[in-house]
Amino acid sequence: MAKFSGATSFVVLALLGCLVGTEVEGQGLFRQHSGLTPRSYQNAQTTQNHQNNQNYQNNQNPQPTQKPQAYLPPPPNYSPPKLPPQIQHGVKADQSYQRQQTSQQSVPPQKPYVYEPKEPKHPAPQDCAVDRSARVQCGAPDISATACEAINCCFDGQQCYFGKAVTVQCTKDAHFIVVVAKEATLPNLDLEAVSLLGEGQGCSHVDSNSQFAIYHFPVTACGSLVMEEPGAIIYENRMTSAYEVGVGPRGAITRDSSYELLFRCRYTATSVETLIVDVLPLTNPPLPVAAVGPIRVEMRLANGQCTTKGCNEVTAAYSSFYTEADYPVSKVLRDPVYVDVQLLGKTDQLLVLTLDRCWVTANPYPHSLPQWNILTDGCPCRDDRYLSSLVPVDQSSGLEFPSHHRRFIFKMFTFVNPSSNEPMNERVYIHCSTAVCYNAPGARCEPMCLRRKRDVEAVSQEKSESKVVVSSGPLAMASPEQ
Repeated sequence: MAKFSGATSFVVLALLGCLVGTEVEGQGLFRQHSGLTPRSYQNAQTTQNHQNNQNYQNNQNPQPTQKPQAYLPPPPNYSPPKLPPQIQHGVKADQSYQRQQTSQQSVPPQKPYVYEPKEPKHPAPQDCAVDRSARVQCGAPDISATACEAINCCFDGQQCYFGKAVTVQCTKDAHFIVVVAKEATLPNLDLEAVSLLGEGQGCSHVDSNSQFAIYHFPVTACGSLVMEEPGAIIYENRMTSAYEVGVGPRGAITRDSSYELLFRCRYTATSVETLIVDVLPLTNPPLPVAAVGPIRVEMRLANGQCTTKGCNEVTAAYSSFYTEADYPVSKVLRDPVYVDVQLLGKTDQLLVLTLDRCWVTANPYPHSLPQWNILTDGCPCRDDRYLSSLVPVDQSSGLEFPSHHRRFIFKMFTFVNPSSNEPMNERVYIHCSTAVCYNAPGARCEPMCLRRKRDVEAVSQEKSESKVVVSSGPLAMASPEQ
């Protein structure tokens, strides 16, 4: 895999400070830095993109929760000036500016920034559900509930603390404070993969625990850009995350959350702004598709849920299925997708449905590109970091003809644009090439997923030569709130 810095669907809540003399705002951007070339991985090996984060590691096993220390910004060393440090020479409100770019593509001139006051929005209740052992104190220890809410932090009656979001504050002594929550996205962010617009001393997190990373740096540092408008100066920076890209022979995918957050501090007399940005809505969903062949085969996606303590999640999942009216089915990255392929219209118990290859495309057409293999020769594709899994179907399933079913599970992903390395966030479709095997004495119809090549050929000879490709309805990328 290769790692890139970019943006895809996410939910970021930019919560902002209300210290006297500052305004702060955050804006989520759904685009990425381009100009990065993907590097393929084989046998689930990982490569590093050192341009983005040399210390980035795949955070599959999070560290145990640590008791954080209360984080308070240091007191100012001097009286706050009427305006923060002077702006760079030649930058005026009536002039366009360009952000630092990692690609060679030009950025169109931007209009002068115009401040439009908005009502502050406080954290949602679910964003305040932070485990006590991982909480990071927000504000002074004796802060009141009103003052805590005014700086968009959570208050439980005794303690003011940061919520499960991305919180941005500005200080009177011209510093950014950014607190990043691991649970700001689904799947959760790797806190070691987050970086600012520029690099240098003080541009990495100054403190962290298993759930939060804290950044504290001058508004003029770490690549910050500066603008001026009548009566105010605006400082802007950008926070991005890296994500892993798997490159296959027919396409590239990612299962990692990534985001890009643009945040600003606006220094005036007295005012505060909070901006909440949601995931862009999905539009024009394609219709479900199914291919017709010499045998009738149906693909269904299961949606059952565990309702009792200690129940088997896989067994419960296959207790119910989505209907045609449910498509497109919404899934978050790395959500399990439960697939059932069924032979229809047959009652012979010696018939065994087999799967040759199962793959995913970005549109309803099975042979279109890009593609990503889920199963090959009926077995999980071993080049995928997140191996799919086969689900045994036997008499205990309660099905009338268990041999007429094949089931497997894979983790939701999105395709990556091969030119820009940007997650496409489009709907995906599942396809399987199927055949029927007659389970006569001596026949071998079941896949042997660690078998040798001659074993594969022997099993193939037992299968019917007639194959049909069956496809699912669309799966759509969903925001964590959907």
